[in-house]
Formats: sequence, C-alpha cells, structure tokens
Amino acid sequence: MSAQVGQPAPSFSVQAYDRTQDGTDNQFRTIALDDLKGKWVCLFFYPLDFTFVCPTELVSFNDKLGEFEDRDCTVLTASTDSVFSHKGWCDSHDDLKKLKYPMLADTTHNLTKSYGVLKDDAGIAYRGIFLIDPNGVVRWSAVHDLSVGRNVDEVLRVLDALQTDKLCPCNWKKGEQTLN
Repeated sequence: MSAQVGQPAPSFSVQAYDRTQDGTDNQFRTIALDDLKGKWVCLFFYPLDFTFVCPTELVSFNDKLGEFEDRDCTVLTASTDSVFSHKGWCDSHDDLKKLKYPMLADTTHNLTKSYGVLKDDAGIAYRGIFLIDPNGVVRWSAVHDLSVGRNVDEVLRVLDALQTDKLCPCNWKKGEQTLN
C-alpha cells in the first residue's frame, strides 16, 4: 500500500522527538495523524540522520515554519532512525538545535512502507513529501531520489494552490488569478 493522491492518507501513530515540547529539548512523544484532523499536514521523509543533504532540508523547512503555520499546516518529518538518533543528531548539529517541529521515528519501517517511500535494499526512506488536507486526504505528493533536496518554496506554492480550491495554472503563485 502507498499513499495516493485523492485517497485517505495512511494512518499512523509513531514515536517522535520534539525538542520544542514543554520547553525541554529531550522530549519524546507519540504523534498520530488522527490527532491532526482539521489541519493541513506537510509530512516529509528523508533518508538518514547524520548525512549531508538532509540537514539542508530540515533547516529550510524550519526557516519557513512560520509560513506553514500561517496556512494552518503542521510540519512533520520522518526517517527510519530512532528518536534517540534524532536527538543525538539535533544535539550535535548547530542548525538542528533550533528545530521547531517533530521528527518521527520509523524504526519498524511501517510508516515509510505505507507511504510508498521505503528503499527496501537500504532500509531508508526516499525523499517523499505529502500534503494532507484537513479531512485526512492526500492532496499532493512528490518523491525525490536520495541525492536531490527539495524546494520548500515550491511546497508552499502548491499548498497555497490547494488551499484556493480552484484551478491554478502552471507556475501560479499566491495572489495571482486562478482559472474560471
């Protein structure tokens, strides 16, 4: 099974590292997709902690977190690493010490399998990203190869387009005319 656009997002309940929870930087908690009903969700997967492209993405999403929040969108990231690996990586990386959104731990690979982004032979995730609407339906997805980082501005552009609930032409940007 994999997450398909127009279909309900695969449900999950997984352990997460959330350094912002309760003002502490060692908080572990369970996050369930069902608890986020009524909000948009941006769920993005990355291959591994302690790598090179991954922190550039995590930091870029963190830098734009306010823009996602302005759009009533929760940002979550996930890899097949443990919450302890997530914590160790954040503690050891200056830019990741400022991370303000949860990191999901998919040590069982159930989450990456259900979203169709598991690279089976390596036990890691491809760079998959999913925008899930407030009703829990996948509205957009993209999967990148391991070596190519994403463009956070493009994710925000697509989120803006989806939130218009109108026809948006190629290269449409927020504030521009939609199609009738």
